[in-house]
Amino acid sequence: MENARPTWARRCFGPWWARWPAVMPGERWGRSGARLPWLSTVVVAVAVTVGSGFAGHKQPGRVPVDSLARALLIGGAALLLYRHRCPRAVALGTAAVTAVYLAAGYPYGPVFLILALGAFAAVVAGHRTVAWCALGGVWVSHVLVAHWLYPLLPPHKGPGSWDQELLALVWVVAVMALSELVRVRREQLARAGAERAAAERRRADEERLRIARELHDVLAHSISVINVQAGVGLALLDQDPEQARTALTTIKDASKEALGEVRQVLGTLRTPGDAPRSPAPGLDRLPELTEQARRAGLAVDISTEGARAALAPGTDLAAFRIVQEALTNIVRHSGSRTARVLLHYLPGVLEIRVDDDGPATSGAGEPSGGGNGLVGMRERAAALGGTVEAGPRPDGGFRVRARIPLAGTHDPGRAADADTVTPAATEEES
Repeated sequence: MENARPTWARRCFGPWWARWPAVMPGERWGRSGARLPWLSTVVVAVAVTVGSGFAGHKQPGRVPVDSLARALLIGGAALLLYRHRCPRAVALGTAAVTAVYLAAGYPYGPVFLILALGAFAAVVAGHRTVAWCALGGVWVSHVLVAHWLYPLLPPHKGPGSWDQELLALVWVVAVMALSELVRVRREQLARAGAERAAAERRRADEERLRIARELHDVLAHSISVINVQAGVGLALLDQDPEQARTALTTIKDASKEALGEVRQVLGTLRTPGDAPRSPAPGLDRLPELTEQARRAGLAVDISTEGARAALAPGTDLAAFRIVQEALTNIVRHSGSRTARVLLHYLPGVLEIRVDDDGPATSGAGEPSGGGNGLVGMRERAAALGGTVEAGPRPDGGFRVRARIPLAGTHDPGRAADADTVTPAATEEES
């Protein structure tokens, strides 16, 4: 346990010891939860130490690798442990170690790997200026030592070659170019990942809204019928038991149908890839809808104009739900006991009109609506590039008018118009 660690270690190492995990001796984790790159750092330290020893045999003009050189190499490699947490400090630290190593006259070779990794980490982290200063500082210090300060440093026998300096400059540019490529690639991958995550969230939100619309349309209609029939049954229970029995039968049928449709909607939450177990409702079920409305005391007259066209499943479902929600609003919020539904098939467009002649009622004794009925109708139409308008008619009564493209293509202009609802429309919104 961490509390059982010796107090002398806490006094000597302080927070450094406190962050050392007890579960993995020999490795500790950074503040961000990322493990320090021990393995790669050890590999680099061994590679530069051993490689510099071999490189010294082929460079007779340089000082052989000794204890000081090994200490510099191992110290520079040790700095790379923190290249992800402190990239700027590591870049400057490795540059200082490399400059001292070269100024001491030790062999060229693997030592540049330490410098390159430090600069690489700084560039990838976005600190280009620090990386350029680190690499440029090493190059300038080497030029000064090799061509002007060499008399003050005994290991150097004479001035160096300018060709060597040009080669070092090319190497510096190559390291920076590679680092920039990696940084840009990482940023592209990060943006792509963020875009994929945003797209997944959008799809999830759209599916959630779709399910919410379906549940609202199913439950609002069925529960409205149940509510009306329950009121009728209670009022006639003692005076007309037979009529009360009919109301209870209607409640039973409406609740059974609502349960079936709710199961169908919730079936979309099953394992992806499962096929729907029953077809989605469409305009072919309008007779059932009008029968339910009749049992709730609303007489519905359905008429069709124009040549009837086959509808896509999404368009058929949207048209059915719009009619269903419009009739539900009449049952709940209108004093009229009659409604007219017109399906007008125009070239490429289906126009739906639902009219009632009665004034709006206060809805006393009925459950208050959540104000989502007309919103759901507009969303359904807008998803297909259509529009929904709702409001009082000039001659009295109320009208819901929807236009849905039969091709189901989205028209941005029409989608914008889908939010057009007169202020009085909220009077019948469920």
